[in-house]
Amino acid sequence: MNIVFIVAAIIIVIFAALAFLFPTQFGEIATTVYDTVATNFSWLFLLAVFIFVVFLISLAISPYGRIKFGRNNQAPEFSFRSWIGMLFSGGLGVGLVFYGVAEPMTHMADAPFAKEMAIGEQARVAMGYTFFHWGMSQWAVFAIAGLAIGYYQFRRERNGLISTALEPLFGMYYPNWIRKVIDILAVIATVTGIATSIGLGIMQVNGGLNITYNIPNNNVTLMIITLLMTVIFIISATTGLKRGVKYLSNMNMAICVLLILFVLIFGPTRFILETFVVGLGDYITNFIPYSLRLNPFVENGESQWVQDWTVFYWAWVIAWSPFIGAFIARISRGRTIREYVLGVLIIPPLLSFVWMATLGGSAIYMDLFESTNLVDIVQDDNTKALFAFFNELPFGLVTSTLAIVLIFTFIVTSADSATYIVSSMTSNGDLNPSMRMKLSWGIIIASITLALITTDDGLTSLQTGAIVAGLPFTFILLMLIISMLIALRKEPNEALKRVEKPKMKKKYPDGNPDRK
Repeated sequence: MNIVFIVAAIIIVIFAALAFLFPTQFGEIATTVYDTVATNFSWLFLLAVFIFVVFLISLAISPYGRIKFGRNNQAPEFSFRSWIGMLFSGGLGVGLVFYGVAEPMTHMADAPFAKEMAIGEQARVAMGYTFFHWGMSQWAVFAIAGLAIGYYQFRRERNGLISTALEPLFGMYYPNWIRKVIDILAVIATVTGIATSIGLGIMQVNGGLNITYNIPNNNVTLMIITLLMTVIFIISATTGLKRGVKYLSNMNMAICVLLILFVLIFGPTRFILETFVVGLGDYITNFIPYSLRLNPFVENGESQWVQDWTVFYWAWVIAWSPFIGAFIARISRGRTIREYVLGVLIIPPLLSFVWMATLGGSAIYMDLFESTNLVDIVQDDNTKALFAFFNELPFGLVTSTLAIVLIFTFIVTSADSATYIVSSMTSNGDLNPSMRMKLSWGIIIASITLALITTDDGLTSLQTGAIVAGLPFTFILLMLIISMLIALRKEPNEALKRVEKPKMKKKYPDGNPDRK
């Protein structure tokens, strides 16, 4: 059996077993580890993600942007509309649904800045920072991993392993044990990152069932939800129901659009639209200051807030960048690097902004002008934030139920996709990994998710797993940039030339329709 699978699986299983057998001690250790890593490496996460954004934009506007994921004359595998639709689908996930209401409300209660602000200004900053966390910085991380995977898989016709993408940096024949270490780190990071996303989703479903149907919010319910998710995934994996996953994804998008339209109609429409415009403006204005924001001159203070939010987000997305990267690379075959970068950095963030402005903006409006207590609910238990919000609108039971279904189907489709990607990574990049491999990883991912969310402080455990896995992979992503630059410089000149579109033939050779 593949050594990458054996080592990665053993490490992850041991990690999950310790969390499950010693939940209290594990929770305490997790808190300590999280604080240590976040405190000492905040600068690295912030600087690295900013470098990713600058590199991708520079690459897109350079002549290298004309290079294709595939042969020079290869047409895109998917039409532009289909490609946009799939990126649109990729822009929404468990995390976005989880934080759609919770994040802006939390920022309004716990201001990102230490200085005193009026409540209105505090709400504005909360929205602007939410846009920042779900903007192009996050997707730049995914795009870096996808760029390397797509280039080598489709341009160089090699396997889609991270270790292969580093060959220009280390040499074609660099030691095999280093390759294995890199691939093991990629697998561990991916599994930990997806476990964090699935764990957040399961905790939110639990919170939704509690506030909507009064089902107990405890570990027993968490176990039942996890078991049900695992069973559905295994049925999908064993029967090859790719159409089923496709239908679930389409259903997810339909529910998302339906919920947005519902809130726009029954919520504060003008306020939502104005929030979107103001939030977008604040995002553009403050992009560089927010990207590089630390305050080493004051102990704790603002830097602690950055560690708790921005640093966690960047570590999280870095951890599962191989998963999302592989997905967006797979659907971008035949696209130029320029199309790829601009599409990935613009489309999903815009969708995220619409979602956040609609749900988060409405929640802020309710607390500011309708005297609701959503802030108190979020501070008490942020897993209930979304459902408490829907209860303030008409048809609260219906919309909350739809939200629960949305989250659960996101969990199932994410688990299905993630196990395929991880299985491919532990099968030497095989695009058709064995069923045994997929089932093994499905069970492992479900196990580590359950182990983490049932600790005394499940959310902190999830965050710790993400940030610890994200730290070493940050260095790998930075090395991928150097490796890609070396590889691109070896591209033949014809690949960098502008491709002229063929001119349409004139109906009349001399341009005179009267002459025959």
